[in-house]
Amino acid sequence: MIKMQVIGNLGKDCVVNTVNGKNVINFTVAHTEKYKDSQGNQQEKTIWVDCAYWTDRTAVAQYLTKGKQVFAEGQPEVRSFQRQDGTAGASLSLRVRDIQLLGGRGEAGSGPSSYQQSSPASSQGTSMNSGNEMNEPVDDLPF
Repeated sequence: MIKMQVIGNLGKDCVVNTVNGKNVINFTVAHTEKYKDSQGNQQEKTIWVDCAYWTDRTAVAQYLTKGKQVFAEGQPEVRSFQRQDGTAGASLSLRVRDIQLLGGRGEAGSGPSSYQQSSPASSQGTSMNSGNEMNEPVDDLPF
């Protein structure tokens, strides 16, 4: 399996759809990198990633609004298509397995939001409650 991780801002509010009886949350994440070109000029490059989060836990959708910063992890997919002018095109998409809200522009406070959505497999170590206090599991190891 190939895994991809993206941190960026949402380009617009998410959309919740139902496909064949299953819920999917669609959103787009923009990641902008700043760099200097060979002449020393400051440049910016923005990469847009289309994300599809197939889940029954659609409560996170109300927080996935334009400008919010998110961390999304999952399996990358490349989709090829034909443009209206007949030329071939491709887009990068992500089939999301885990998502975390990191915040947004102009919000008070820094750090992750108190709402965290993740799969059961990735939340076995520590858990986050609504008070943002970390609860460590009881360790039964003898050392």
